[in-house]
Amino acid sequence: MSGRSLKDLEPGQKARVAKVSGIGSIKRRILDMGLVPGSEIEMERYAPFGDPVEIKLKGYHLSLRKEEAENIILE
Repeated sequence: MSGRSLKDLEPGQKARVAKVSGIGSIKRRILDMGLVPGSEIEMERYAPFGDPVEIKLKGYHLSLRKEEAENIILE
């Protein structure tokens, strides 16, 4: 899965976060939610128009905007 972003996962797929890119408040929000390198995530579903995406992280359900998901690079 090298070089793929979170938005490339299909529902039910799992992956590990390799890197969080982005700048300023977007990157800070992602990191504050616990999406840090090494975290394992599972894609749960996409909203009807692809925004937001819903993931599971450490047993919690999180919603991210598509632009945030593009900043999460997977291993």
